[in-house]
Amino acid sequence: MFWLFSLFLAGITIQLEDGAVVVRGITRPGAVAVYVEGREHLPALAGSQQQRPGEVRFVPRFPLQPGLSYKAFYGDTSAILRIPKVEHKPTARVERIYPTADSLPSNQLKLYLHFSEPMSKGEAWRRVHLVDDTGKTVTGPFLEIEEELWDPTMRRLTVLFDPGRIKRGLVPHNELGPALVEGRRYHIVIDQDWPDAHGTPLAAAYRKTFVVTEADRTPPQLDTWQIQAPRAGTRDPLTVVFPEPLDAALAQRLIRVADTPGTIRLDQGETQWHFTPDAPWKAGPRRLLVGSIVEDLAGNRIGRKFDVDAFEKVEMRMTIQTLELPFIVQP
Repeated sequence: MFWLFSLFLAGITIQLEDGAVVVRGITRPGAVAVYVEGREHLPALAGSQQQRPGEVRFVPRFPLQPGLSYKAFYGDTSAILRIPKVEHKPTARVERIYPTADSLPSNQLKLYLHFSEPMSKGEAWRRVHLVDDTGKTVTGPFLEIEEELWDPTMRRLTVLFDPGRIKRGLVPHNELGPALVEGRRYHIVIDQDWPDAHGTPLAAAYRKTFVVTEADRTPPQLDTWQIQAPRAGTRDPLTVVFPEPLDAALAQRLIRVADTPGTIRLDQGETQWHFTPDAPWKAGPRRLLVGSIVEDLAGNRIGRKFDVDAFEKVEMRMTIQTLELPFIVQP
């Protein structure tokens, strides 16, 4: 609720009520003019005037903003109307960063930052840092696109390492070198000052530490996946074990069991995929469906490496095929 500040002069009062500026005690029709305090030289706020017996009510087109003061005029009468700033206690946190593994390839392609609450746009490239094992902040490691890659809830941000520094033969790779150097240790540092959707900073800073391994330029192969099938009559999870970590978002979205609703969970550094059905398993043959654009951490897709030769023809239109892995639920 707004605090009410009013001025009484010759029977006239000016005050705030439910976001409207109300003038009472008037004897003839008139108009209310409202300005941001200190900016009376600028045009008055837009809004509608509602005349009633003994009063006039001004409803601004846009809500008055907490933390600002306004000056309202009705003829020779004026009043300062202060809107208290709403103080939000910091509660938003970084819940996790994918990949969760503590070792990443030198051609790592993406990071997924998960927050507990919706965050603000336009802050990522000031708030996310890559720091090496000497304490030096790495210059330009990420692809700083203007339209940040948030999910619809504003709780997951996709951060891309600059592909120009990953793909061999490109100018950034040749001149700047890779952002991640094999054998070294790095930290992803998230500033506590990153504001959430209310403008309140995070409850705490966040740091993920990892070591860099050799570049991964081998595409994932389905015939290397191990399926651990559950028994019929149970809701035990189906487990798929990968020989290397997969991209978390794609693995959760593009791997599923045909005609079977349930929930998905990743663990062991995204090397295990677990599916728990909503209803007990029935005995018989089943199919694991896999989208062909599932990637490993370096962006290699099933049957296709990310770091393609510079002279190789690259298809611009991405098509998704559904691949199948059969398994049997035993009685």
